[in-house]
Amino acid sequence: MTEKTTGASYAAAGVDIEAGDRAVELMKEWVKKTQRPEVLGGLGGFAGLFDASALKRYERPLLASATDGVGTKVDIARQMGVYDTIGHDLVAMVMDDIVVCGAEPLFMTDYICVGKVHPERVAAIVKGIAEGCVLAGCALVGGETAEHPGLLGPDDFDVAGAGTGVVEYDRLLGADRIRTGDAVIAMASSGLHSNGYSLVRHVLFDRAGMSLDRHVEELGRTLGEELLEPTKIYSLDCLALTRTAEVHAYSHITGGGLAANLARVIPDHLHAAVDRSTWTPGAVFDLVGKAGQVEQLELEKTLNMGVGMMAVVPAESVDVALTALADRGVDAWAAGEILDRGDHTEGATLTGSYAR
Repeated sequence: MTEKTTGASYAAAGVDIEAGDRAVELMKEWVKKTQRPEVLGGLGGFAGLFDASALKRYERPLLASATDGVGTKVDIARQMGVYDTIGHDLVAMVMDDIVVCGAEPLFMTDYICVGKVHPERVAAIVKGIAEGCVLAGCALVGGETAEHPGLLGPDDFDVAGAGTGVVEYDRLLGADRIRTGDAVIAMASSGLHSNGYSLVRHVLFDRAGMSLDRHVEELGRTLGEELLEPTKIYSLDCLALTRTAEVHAYSHITGGGLAANLARVIPDHLHAAVDRSTWTPGAVFDLVGKAGQVEQLELEKTLNMGVGMMAVVPAESVDVALTALADRGVDAWAAGEILDRGDHTEGATLTGSYAR
């Protein structure tokens, strides 16, 4: 008598469709909080729908799009078991890139890849994304949760997102608006944001042997709490500033550091000189530098050093701009100026020493 064999199944291969359906039900309430009047339909369809007739009020609408993830910061969330903040980072990485050209964020989609679907965990991730979308003023119109058993461990996950915004052609911001004598305004970051975590993790964990639950006096909290601090979302602040003051360009300070990102919006014949003495980087940057004996220039080309967004404005607009940002609770200051390129080979440089 031969033993009857059981046929293969998707569940036996490690994919739990019922858990995925449960995750969708749990996330629906959070997605609803992001809805804009232009969004049609609900969560669960094959595509998100956005009523483009809303763009008829534009003379020449330009659609701006961006996509990004949050890098190895997801491993900090995994280790701490905190999943409802990483979505803020995702929205910031996508929508603050879009607002740089002056575009209003419209909608976003997300992609969550997991080793095993834990419905409550996935819903917590989406909750953070939805809260981030509210802060950015955009709708979360859909997404995808993919279960990849065998490729990812049961507790491993990654997130990515894509977003779309719109800007009127004659209000497009960028290098062609920048002039000699313009001022550079810096907006404070909330911490490390979502870049450089491969360096940070190597330095603090592998070299310094620190643990996430260690209380760090100079940080005023545990290391894990500091590393998981959500990225500040500047989208609505930048849009408000362009309505209040003349703005020529924005630069989102992400991977590559302050000078390299600012240089991306500086025309070839001009140079941005940023004075380090106008601010003091947060304690976490000093911690990373000392723990890993990381040279200052290496820190500066990897981390944001306390600046998450920069604006280039006419010199006469500085006071109005700083007041407008302060009214919105944004810590900002005049940090530099735009000069003729001269002998500079780079579009932006940092000068002087940080204030202590």
